[in-house]
This record gives sequence, C-alpha cells and structure tokens, in this order.
Amino acid sequence: MSEIRYDKMYDTHVLISAERLHRPDCSAVANEESNTENCPFCEGRESMTPPEIFALRKEGSFPNETGWKTRVVPNLYKAVQIETPHAHHYGLFEYLDGFGAHEVLIDTPEHHTSMTQWSEEAVAMWLMTLRSRVADLRRDDRIAYISLFKNEGFLAGSTQAHSHTQIIGLPLIPKIEKERYQRNYEHYKNSGQAMLESMLLNEEEDGQRIIAKSDSFTAFCPYASEYPFEVMISSKKAMGQIDTLSDSAIAEFAPLLLETLKKLKLQLGCFDFNLWLSTPPLQKETLGADLLSSVNETLRFSVRIMPRLYRHGGFEASTGLLINPVLPELAAKLLRESRDV
Repeated sequence: MSEIRYDKMYDTHVLISAERLHRPDCSAVANEESNTENCPFCEGRESMTPPEIFALRKEGSFPNETGWKTRVVPNLYKAVQIETPHAHHYGLFEYLDGFGAHEVLIDTPEHHTSMTQWSEEAVAMWLMTLRSRVADLRRDDRIAYISLFKNEGFLAGSTQAHSHTQIIGLPLIPKIEKERYQRNYEHYKNSGQAMLESMLLNEEEDGQRIIAKSDSFTAFCPYASEYPFEVMISSKKAMGQIDTLSDSAIAEFAPLLLETLKKLKLQLGCFDFNLWLSTPPLQKETLGADLLSSVNETLRFSVRIMPRLYRHGGFEASTGLLINPVLPELAAKLLRESRDV
C-alpha cells in the first residue's frame, strides 16, 4: 500500500510507492572505473586547472604544485562569477547580474571516482577544507547563501569522474532554503528545540529508521525520504555549523559518514548520488537579526545523501511530488544490517 508522507523540514509531500520499484530503470549503473589519462584533477596536473584558491598541503610543498591533500580552484565553467558587478535591476523583467562565487574542491589527489574509496582522514580533510572556504566566503557581505554539494556519477549530474565537490555562493537565498530557515526558527521559538533535535528524538523513540550512531551524530533514513535509500546524518545537540565545527566534531563525524556510504554501497553496489551539506544563513538583511543570532540553537549541521536510482518523469515535474519506491523503514533496516564495512 502506498502512502503520501509529509516532510516537515521542507513543507513538501512524498509519495511512497513500493510497487514502482519493479520498473526496469530502478537500478544503480554507476561505474568506478574511468580513464585517468589527461584528468585535470589528478596530482601532477595542477597546470591544467586555474590557480588554486586554497589547499591543504604537505609541509614544504608550494601552491599549484604537487604535495596537496585537498585543493580548491575556480570552476572553469562558472554558473556565477565573483568579477561580475553585484547589481539588481528592477522592472517588469527583474533580474540580478550573475554575481557569485563558483569553486571546485578537488577532494583527493588520487583518482578516486567514489567517496566510498576514501579514508577517514580524507573525509576529515574534506570537511576541514569546506569549513575554511565557507568561513572565508562569509566575509564577503554580498554573498547571502552558500551551496555545498557533490554530484557523484552520471545519473547525479557529474561530468568529471575524479571525485570533487562544488561550492557556489549566491547573492540571494533560494526560496526553499529561506522558508526552511524560517520554519526551523518558528519551531525553535515555539518548542525551545531545534527541529532536527525534535525529529531525532522522535526517530530514536520509533527506532525503525535509525541506521548508525556515534556519541553526537545519528544516521537515519528520513520519514518522508524523497529518494530510495536517502540518508541524513545530523547531531541532536548544537555542534556549530560547517564553518564553526570543531576539529573534534569533524573527527567524530567523518567515520560515521564513511561508514554510512559503505553501507549504501553494500546494498546498492556502485551507485550514483547527490550529497548536500547544510549551510548557515549569512546576512541579516536577507533573513533578520533574530534568526541570524540564534543559528546554532535553531539549526543543526547535517549531511543529506540522495542516491539516484530512480528517474523522475512527467508526474514529478508537473506536481513537484516525488515518488520514492522504497519504504524508508526497509531501507534503514537493510543498511543497519550491513555489517561488512
């Protein structure tokens, strides 16, 4: 029997319909093998990218040379550009010039095509690099929102096999994120708890959708998962945001994230996915000082992993209502029982 579930975090509905799982396109087709010849992201090919903005490097190594552990460069195919004037044009055809920041984090010098191939140390360095970049971009008061995401595999929209992450800073907050921030703030004002804290308390009481836990973080399949085997990892208590996470929080979060990805691989094989990291609101002009001053109480740092096993069609495009063919309770049970990690 299908169900229409409500996602309180995003104020959306999801149609859970297990019967759709038997459609022929519901299978992962990702491929870890790729040609390393002329890959611009491999170590030793630093001249094939724009000059680096930031890097974690071995002691004694120099910018734009070998010896890096993570490396951030401007995106060659920018969606927005920092050099563009930040101007707002009003009228019937209102628009903003394409101002913003678009950076690529090359996650590892090794030609890994999947995050599941990383070490715990590599995950920790990846998080530290994102922490540094968000903290730096926050200083530009023209940037109101930063999107941090990974597209892994063709079905997830990736066009470069070598593992990488994208960082896009925008002069506005997307409507869905602005509304999410506001709902989180209203929930906190009314209940005294962050929404994710309330959700995790309920998830722990129910128990069906919990996958794995550390002392401070919990991995679970959201009740209204939009994607089959969708996973969220979040802290119940305030741990800061991506730009303020402590080294100890990163050291605890990294192995749980890697364990979760490996559990997904055990169940799905080589799979394509999108990964999204939560980011804090940046400028009070776009949201209000009250919300901005209570970010850590209102919000929680979280990561959302969305496997792309099922192609969307006309129904999803026309209604905005996604169909998930796998019960989140079943997905969590299978992931929870995946032990060989």
